[in-house]
Amino acid sequence: MKKFIIFFLSIFLSANEIYVASAAGNAYALPEIIKSYNKHYPKDKINLILASSGKLTAQIMHGANYDVFLAANMKYPFALYKKGLTLTKPKIYAKGVIVLFSRNLLKGGYKDIILNSASIAIANPKTAPYGKASVEFLKNTGLYKKIKNKLVYAETVSAALNYAIHSTDAGIVAKALLFSPKTKMYKNWIELPHNYNSINQGAVLLNKKGLRFYNFLFSKEAKKIFKKYGYNVNE
Repeated sequence: MKKFIIFFLSIFLSANEIYVASAAGNAYALPEIIKSYNKHYPKDKINLILASSGKLTAQIMHGANYDVFLAANMKYPFALYKKGLTLTKPKIYAKGVIVLFSRNLLKGGYKDIILNSASIAIANPKTAPYGKASVEFLKNTGLYKKIKNKLVYAETVSAALNYAIHSTDAGIVAKALLFSPKTKMYKNWIELPHNYNSINQGAVLLNKKGLRFYNFLFSKEAKKIFKKYGYNVNE
């Protein structure tokens, strides 16, 4: 028992280099969370890897040595959990929201804007949960069949936003991406009705050396930052 206590405490007292794999939608919230975390644990070095949830899941299944995984939904962390590749059961850290974004001034309701757009960027629905939510939203509103040929698919939701800024008429993207210094200048977005399955974003611990950071994700401090960046969180 004494040896166990010493081992458990060592996890908290020793400095770690932690690899955090995260869905691309967290590109702006996580750096601030990491900065906040390092105020408590300044010796820990956090390496952040951003990609689509599906791509990161495939990497983990093929042996990628990540310590914490934050997905944009619950499907992917549960897939890892069922294969015995996680140390914890998936837990919701935030709930995502999608918005209609355009670099141009938005006039009218979201339906008219979508119908009148020549091209609309979304994340790949096969690998990116925000892309899946975008398609679900379009189908639930009866818009999908009318505009499916206008859709431009990006690998990640952050790439979809980049398309909307530089090339397509509009994009359906994560609200969380619009709170960065690069995108705050754009005020042309509309939060879309939540008539899609709630994007419950799940995290899992993959390696014990990521335990401190994993626990910090569910702290009041981290939740406040997630909320600041456009997520819904359970207080």
